[in-house]
Amino acid sequence: MRGLGGKYLASLFALLTLGACGQETAEQPLSATAEFSLPVPMTNNAVAMAGENPVLYSFNGLKSGKSWQDTSHAAFACVISTKSCEEIASVPVSEGRLASAAVTVADKIYIFGGYSVAENGDELSTPELFAYDPDTGEYSRLSDMPTPVDDMVALPYQDRYIYLVSGWHDEGNVALVQLYDTRTDTWRMATEFPGKPVFGHAGGLAGNSMIITDGVAVAGLVDGKRKFVAAPFAWRGDIDPNDPARITWRAVDAHPGGPLYRMAATGDDDRGLILFAGGGDKPYNFDGIGFDGVPASPTDRIFGYDLNADQWIELGKLAKPSMDHRGLVKSGSDYYIIGGMNADQAVTAQIMKFRIDD
Repeated sequence: MRGLGGKYLASLFALLTLGACGQETAEQPLSATAEFSLPVPMTNNAVAMAGENPVLYSFNGLKSGKSWQDTSHAAFACVISTKSCEEIASVPVSEGRLASAAVTVADKIYIFGGYSVAENGDELSTPELFAYDPDTGEYSRLSDMPTPVDDMVALPYQDRYIYLVSGWHDEGNVALVQLYDTRTDTWRMATEFPGKPVFGHAGGLAGNSMIITDGVAVAGLVDGKRKFVAAPFAWRGDIDPNDPARITWRAVDAHPGGPLYRMAATGDDDRGLILFAGGGDKPYNFDGIGFDGVPASPTDRIFGYDLNADQWIELGKLAKPSMDHRGLVKSGSDYYIIGGMNADQAVTAQIMKFRIDD
């Protein structure tokens, strides 16, 4: 087991004061801490946004104790307009879940898998798929993943389909691309991911194209234990609009600055941009300590892949370095990072936001 573990140059503009600190800054930040936060610190949580009056959601994750007992299936809703957060009904599973994913399609939030951790450290990839209805506050159990995965990339397409790209399954990474149809509650396999199978990678989808980058690969055994290494690669997948299961993959340049683990990422259809923010400088156990025993450090980078120009662009910096994310959420012109770990590997309740100019 893994163990506990541009075509255009965009610039970030200053946002509001650092409301969580109640102080104004002498220099305007490139991003800001939002004026509300999660009720409790949470990291490795699945995040989504839904509603005409936009609400940010957090599902599952790890609480501040960072032990197997701190895995959580709690859920929270944060109303942007009122800058308020509250706990909502938990995900209906008996144990906490780490490294799950949440995706909004047609006004419902789909929550995929994750893994559970036993007292002895054993980890199990879980198969469950739930749909959460923001209007009723209820969860519905749907068809299980054919191959249970966690720490995968989950991407919505055409407001109907959801791709699960690579990820970890119980004893190792898989190269599968599993395709879920929200209208028929059915699964099928899409064109397999051609890169080295990974977990903790990041990606986004805009138009008919996705970018998948970084993550952690297994590089053989050392003293009978798996050796985990960062995977400095990037792949572009172009979807056949007439058949969502057909993806033409090709390798693209790795992003500058070296690979990062568990970045916050999303696709922006309006800009033809796949956006990445934060992430750890090395692979690590879920307590934030690297597999090499050295604590991981978060980055404050924000960058993206311009699909039209077919190149990486640097976009700015976060107000604070942050890592251990399962998604980046966009509402209006603002992007949000919900929870995560800070520079001391401490779990945080903070919500950060930033915006990019055209």
